[in-house]
Amino acid sequence: MKVMILTGSNRKEATSTKMAEHAAHFINQQGEQVTLFNLHKRPLPFYSPDESYAEHEHLSALHQEMLTANAIILITPEYHGSMSGVMKNALDHLGQTHFNGKVVLSASSAGGAVGVSSLLQLQAVVRNLHGINTPDWISIGGMQRKRFEIEYDGYEGGQEIEDRIRLVLESFLNLARKINSPAGAAL
Repeated sequence: MKVMILTGSNRKEATSTKMAEHAAHFINQQGEQVTLFNLHKRPLPFYSPDESYAEHEHLSALHQEMLTANAIILITPEYHGSMSGVMKNALDHLGQTHFNGKVVLSASSAGGAVGVSSLLQLQAVVRNLHGINTPDWISIGGMQRKRFEIEYDGYEGGQEIEDRIRLVLESFLNLARKINSPAGAAL
């Protein structure tokens, strides 16, 4: 199974990107193929329905990788109660053909306590693109973000967030495997 992780931050060392790398490592350990598309390293043009982007290298790669993915993880920082602008821009470039019938996990990293607003918005977009939202999501904030910062040296509660992320990723993979099995494809 191929899992696509789309991470939407403009920060070089964003905690949301570090969480995406952590998720990719875990999924690889589970024997699944993972592609991580980092919108900081591979920026996209601003979306406009009046423009053709057929020749844009990063956008072409994003389209192809999303089309071939069996399951998707969207990871964004939460800015001002919303997903990042680069994540929304990337989603505007995509359509139902990229999400239809695919299991999608939403995750967020917020400067405050948790990033619930961005997660609700991601799930609304996924529904509109006919993806299958997982019942769980990952939201880290406050001290939990320290786990994904460069100078991480352990902190009280660090294992708790690692356990939560592992459980949610396992649940996501189990659902994606069921949907992508021959019996699930018949649904």
